[in-house]
Amino acid sequence: MSAKHYIRTEERRSFSLTLPDGTHTLIDYTLFRSSRRRSFALIVREDASLEVRVPLRFRKEDLQTFLRMHTSWILSHMASQRKRLARKEAQSHHLSEEEQLLLKKSSMKKMRPLLQDRIDYYEPMLPASHRLITRISIRAQKTRWGSCSFRGTLSFNWKLYLAPPSCLDYVVVHELCHLVHMDHSPAFWAEVERIMPDYRIWKKWLRENGDALGI
Repeated sequence: MSAKHYIRTEERRSFSLTLPDGTHTLIDYTLFRSSRRRSFALIVREDASLEVRVPLRFRKEDLQTFLRMHTSWILSHMASQRKRLARKEAQSHHLSEEEQLLLKKSSMKKMRPLLQDRIDYYEPMLPASHRLITRISIRAQKTRWGSCSFRGTLSFNWKLYLAPPSCLDYVVVHELCHLVHMDHSPAFWAEVERIMPDYRIWKKWLRENGDALGI
């Protein structure tokens, strides 16, 4: 389908959800209709707002059935996002900008030997053919917990020092495995799981709690 024939509409709607206790609540959402979509999809944004994406043409009955089937998913994800927002707002009043800067500098200094220790521990677990590490850096990354370049530079977010130790281990293992697979293919995740079988726990912890670190 060419770009000029692409059709997309947006409108605000609401629907009634039945809660576990039998009561009802009205949920507002934004309905996006697209000529490129072939199925229904749900998205809960960081502000806890709900988006429902549907094909350009659909039956109202099918949409209602879809929403009812995903009641638990909608409620749990909206509640999770609201908790994250509340934690972030509460903690934002704890530290001044000067205090945050001091925390950052102190954490980066203390994190370096700890980070090197974890890399030294996990690197020997990689296949012998992995690419060599050329540099290790600690940075103030806004959207990443870590990264691995094609040249073998490993970078880590300083806020990992404030997270549970196993979160740092997970990110170290994650980036080390990119020395073997520079993608997120099934082979990559299999390598991560081989080295750290419970990595999903700490991946989830960072996703749910990471925004509040260092604020």
